[in-house]
Amino acid sequence: MHPVLFEIPQMTFGDWIIGPIPIRLYGLMIGLGFIIGVSLAARQAKKEGVNPDRILDLGVYMLLMAIVGSRLLFVLTNLQEFADHPLEAFALWKGGLVFYGGVLAAVPVGIWYVRRHGLPVWKTADIMAPSIAIGHAFGRLGCFFAGCCHGAPCTGPVCITFNDPQSFAPLGVPLFPSQLMESGGEFLIFGLLLLLRGRKTFDGQLFWLYTLSYAILRFILEFFRGDAVRGLYFGGVISTSQIIALGMFALSGVMLWRLRNTAAA
Repeated sequence: MHPVLFEIPQMTFGDWIIGPIPIRLYGLMIGLGFIIGVSLAARQAKKEGVNPDRILDLGVYMLLMAIVGSRLLFVLTNLQEFADHPLEAFALWKGGLVFYGGVLAAVPVGIWYVRRHGLPVWKTADIMAPSIAIGHAFGRLGCFFAGCCHGAPCTGPVCITFNDPQSFAPLGVPLFPSQLMESGGEFLIFGLLLLLRGRKTFDGQLFWLYTLSYAILRFILEFFRGDAVRGLYFGGVISTSQIIALGMFALSGVMLWRLRNTAAA
């Protein structure tokens, strides 16, 4: 696994010295996932009679807030790690983004934007749902290249070993490929949502199916994670993300039930 794809060499402009600048696969994968996600959402919006330009703007707002929220939750669950070096909290290029923190920050902003511009709330949510899944899938590939969000030590043929000195994972130790497991799960959810898109019976169905599916995926995968403590409870068995996943699973079930009954009434 190679965190740095290539490095732009040092350049001198008079008294100014710039570089060397490393191009990291972590940021590249996040950027690629965002571009693919918003492009797919804008295309689907046009098919459904929703202004695609609004969807593109919404994607930008939600991405920015997702980065802020996901980093903030990571820092809050690892306060001791940043106590002596608080400026490290802003070192996004080193990895350390908690997906659920991004969701908790991005969703309120998304609701505000949708209501301000008079977009159909649940139809817009369904348009965005597959894009969130595939964007997250590419993001986890970025985590794999960077070595962050790594798995716990394991034995067997499925294990992976990080050897690059710039990786954030423990070096020379066989680990569960938790990043690839989550990325694969997100790609499967993305495919499922695409299959169900033409068969949905009410607006909001795809979005809440996504949150339901991801809650199950994340709860299971947390048992294979081995990176820095993310806030552990009940004797160190349950993590912060698992508690949030349980809440999201329950909320998703309730919302699917309510929206289905409302559409049938």
